[in-house]
Amino acid sequence: MRLGIFLLLCSTFTLSANCFSQDKPISLNLENSTMVDIIKAIRGASGYRFLYNVDELNKLERRDFRVDNAQLDQVMEVLLAGTNLTYEVENNVIMIRPGNAPQVPEVVTLKGVVKDEAGVPLPGVAVMIKGTTLGTATDIDGNFTFKAPKTPGMVLSFSFVGMEPQEIVYKGQESFAVTMVEVATQIEEVIVTGFQKIDRRLFTGAADVVKAEDLKSSGANDVARMLQGKAAGVQVQNVSGTFGAAPKMRVRGASSIFGDQKPLWVVDGIVLEDVVDVSADDLSSGDAATLISSAVAGLNTDDIESFQILKDASATALYGARAMNGVVVITTKRGKEGSVRVNYSGEFTVRMKPSYRNYNIMNSQEQMMAYKDMEEKGWLTYADVSRSDRGGVYRKMYDALDEYDPETGFILENTPEARAAYLQQFEKVNTDWFDELFKLSMQHSHSVSFTAGAERARYFASLSYFSDPGWTIADKVERYTANMNASFDINDYLTVSFLTSNSFRKQKAPGTLTRETDPVTGTVSRDFDLNPFSFALNASRAMRAYDENGDPEYYVMNYAPFNIFNELKNNYIDIDMLDTKFQAELAIKPRTGFDINFLGAVRYVKSSREHKITENSNQAEAYRAEYDATIREAISFCMTTRIRRACRRFRCCRRAVFTTGRTTVC
Repeated sequence: MRLGIFLLLCSTFTLSANCFSQDKPISLNLENSTMVDIIKAIRGASGYRFLYNVDELNKLERRDFRVDNAQLDQVMEVLLAGTNLTYEVENNVIMIRPGNAPQVPEVVTLKGVVKDEAGVPLPGVAVMIKGTTLGTATDIDGNFTFKAPKTPGMVLSFSFVGMEPQEIVYKGQESFAVTMVEVATQIEEVIVTGFQKIDRRLFTGAADVVKAEDLKSSGANDVARMLQGKAAGVQVQNVSGTFGAAPKMRVRGASSIFGDQKPLWVVDGIVLEDVVDVSADDLSSGDAATLISSAVAGLNTDDIESFQILKDASATALYGARAMNGVVVITTKRGKEGSVRVNYSGEFTVRMKPSYRNYNIMNSQEQMMAYKDMEEKGWLTYADVSRSDRGGVYRKMYDALDEYDPETGFILENTPEARAAYLQQFEKVNTDWFDELFKLSMQHSHSVSFTAGAERARYFASLSYFSDPGWTIADKVERYTANMNASFDINDYLTVSFLTSNSFRKQKAPGTLTRETDPVTGTVSRDFDLNPFSFALNASRAMRAYDENGDPEYYVMNYAPFNIFNELKNNYIDIDMLDTKFQAELAIKPRTGFDINFLGAVRYVKSSREHKITENSNQAEAYRAEYDATIREAISFCMTTRIRRACRRFRCCRRAVFTTGRTTVC
């Protein structure tokens, strides 16, 4: 029996050699340490005692030693790798002694490729052997390769900012194909008032939050037009299709009869003031000032992250009385942590020509019949038409009656038959002014954005180009934008951000003067109105655009020759507008739930509007149309008439004596 017990004990001791209990994992990070120092650190972390020859260990060179959450058997393998030492374990004692031959572990080559869910290669992914410092990073194509000693149960770990970490056990694979998934973090919905962020559940005011992806509207060339029909209670009325003209926008309804009713725009915490102050009534006036009336015409729609619309009176507590009509808070996109991403978006919009089929307008034959009826009733007599400030077909007929050629006589005989034959040619003209003045245009925009970021730095940049060749033959606009922002986390409590936004617009539009309102009658009038749409609706279709020689056909407007094509070529407005802004933000978080923010911005806006009128335009000719006393008395553009009327208005004398080069009054 004693012999049996002895044999049983020997068997037990033999089986316990090189076996460790499952203690807590060991993590060590030692630099330039001797083997004796490393063993002492392992002893302190594991509780095992060591037995070794000091002289044998002192022969080994100093080394770096790093393990992370490794079991003791893995620690010993890393410790003795590349030496001729071996170890045995007996009763919590680790005996280190020389081996018969150096233990050289088998080296394997680990390689593979890492991609995201869309199949795009991910550069910079950290690939490590779990529990060691062995590893590498993927290249620009997402590939990785490195060599490592083969150990049982070896695990490869993959980690990347913004992606969920993955672990794969090595089972002799020749290569690895890894797909990483983005971290899905749910963000609580907040209300951005411009100055602060408030939890939606705690915000007591009336507000709507609209994401930018929900506002994609084909052909919308203004940020304000994107909100049409997207938020309850927000009314957007387009009064002009010309770029730069702001629409009529109501957030809180009609809050004033005569005052301003447009909302306040806040972009990234900064109030965006209008370049020119245009009232709600003037927005539909067609004046040149309305072309630069939109405060947000320089914003690239692809750079917008979200809209917050503050509707009730709580907005006045933040921005004062100027927010009484509501506030539209725009938050632009910022940089995010992760690899560099490049996004491109392009939009192409084709606008069709207007058609007379959509309007109840007479054709040329019907108009000539109406003219004939008016002539028979005495409304188109020679005296009235030939001395009128404007004239069409009948004016050309009466002018032809006055033209005399010494060789052939009068161009048109003054007989009923000759006049009827002359007017008959205009019955089939049927000019399509919409087709002549409008064109099939393709409006297009392009935007490229770059976003990148690391743990403590984030970057965003974008460039965009917008081009509208013009719906009419007199319109054209080009816009360029460049936006950049960067955020830096100095530490856990301090964040610094810099933003810059720039836009440049070059635009051409028909020449127009400011409209005039009669305070007594309330009537509105405008001299030299060149709106192509208005002209197409009001001009007679019996008038020809070109004569039989293919040259522009001239009629009479403001007592001077007029042709719409000649006028649009010689009477136009050039607009150049530069809008740039630099903004800096400082956010301090001394403790959770308490934020201190400092915000400053500098904005520079330069607008140039040149109304160019050449000597061949109708507007210039109208000031020279003093060819007889009757016209001089009736016309309101020549300086002679203006001075005479001023004298009569102030009653300084009964008449004014005019001389060449100067005027004598009273």
